[in-house]
Amino acid sequence: MNCVKVVLVGAGDRARTYAQLALEHPDKMEVVGLVDPRPEAIIVGKKLYNVPDEHCFSSVEEFLKYPRFADAVINGTMDNLHVQTTLPLLDAGYDVLLEKPFAISDEEVDALCESAKRNKRFVMICHVLRYAPFYNLIKRQILAGKIGEIINIQMSEEVSYHHMAASYVRGKWSSEKLCFAPMLLAKCCHDVDLMIWFNSDTVAKSVASFGSNFQFTPERRPAGSADRCADCKLEPDCIFSAFKHYIERGTWGQYVWTCFDGKDEPTREDKINSLKGDNQYGRCVWACKEHDIVDHQSVIVNFANGSTGTLNMVGGASEGVRDIRIVGTKGEIIGNFKKQKFVVQTIDPDDEKMFKTEEFDANETSDIDGMTGGHGGGDLRLAADFIDYLQTGKSSIACTEVNVSAIGHKIVFAAERSRKTGEVVDI
Repeated sequence: MNCVKVVLVGAGDRARTYAQLALEHPDKMEVVGLVDPRPEAIIVGKKLYNVPDEHCFSSVEEFLKYPRFADAVINGTMDNLHVQTTLPLLDAGYDVLLEKPFAISDEEVDALCESAKRNKRFVMICHVLRYAPFYNLIKRQILAGKIGEIINIQMSEEVSYHHMAASYVRGKWSSEKLCFAPMLLAKCCHDVDLMIWFNSDTVAKSVASFGSNFQFTPERRPAGSADRCADCKLEPDCIFSAFKHYIERGTWGQYVWTCFDGKDEPTREDKINSLKGDNQYGRCVWACKEHDIVDHQSVIVNFANGSTGTLNMVGGASEGVRDIRIVGTKGEIIGNFKKQKFVVQTIDPDDEKMFKTEEFDANETSDIDGMTGGHGGGDLRLAADFIDYLQTGKSSIACTEVNVSAIGHKIVFAAERSRKTGEVVDI
């Protein structure tokens, strides 16, 4: 197999992110089909990849009635649609690159794993942070035995206030009723996956978790605020102002301005009028009545060999940051994803400090293969690894086959049960 021909099922932002490989490395991937019920997504995809009309479909069912013309599928549908759209693709013989989280329940996890095994199909889950040089280098230090056996993994993710507002308060991940995924699954299945990847010599045994919605409750709504930023006298001084975030700063446009997909490039005035109108991103963060997810959560994982792991997610921080500290029997790894730097400190009683330090800068390797971009350069590397596996049958150390990703998902589901019941939950 030379250039791999793929079809995008759910031709939105995430699928197009991975399909960027087709535009930058057309020798590896070619997008030959689009499946999406939204006409505007089809219009955008046709322009980007030069897909003919006869290879554009509004549903998976319609697509599968057409004679086969592709090698694989990139599935970027919403979380609650992942399994139900992927099962018929596997039955039809397609290999699938599937966005995370790939399932929203234990039952869906089991169903997809069973189908992949029965159909002998390759399903790779998009845990892109494994491909970011920062985390990939950390994994290599662990594999090299630099810090010995892992005793404890400490991870934290601080979600910036503007990301929290755009995605998890105003946006499509604001409610389990809308996206069918709790915050921990939607935002942090990356981090849980990294934890089990780093501690892959053992398996998770039990989980405990605590968390709640602290900031965006009706009780904390500022007195005198309006339901929409355009009508609010407090807007000029509000840190969550939609006009500051999406007009002045230009953040999160891939979500906020989907109402203009398939149309001419919107002007500043068009965007202002949209926020004044019915654009959901123009709402006050305290007036998003469907919002029901946590804005902070702590998870403790107990592994079968006695090691432990902790993950703290806090939404609403000044900037988005991921920190990690892995303590082993011979030393520790301490790093900051935002800075793309970490140190390996190894025990050495003969040294003046009684330990030695080795510094690593992932910035120095982030574009070594010409693949830069989102998630620390992980997005395109993941897509390339999927293609490489289809071409050669060989996987990298980062490749996340569905059965491996299933473990992290099961931990998340157990953590949610623990958070809601106050009990320690066995995996």
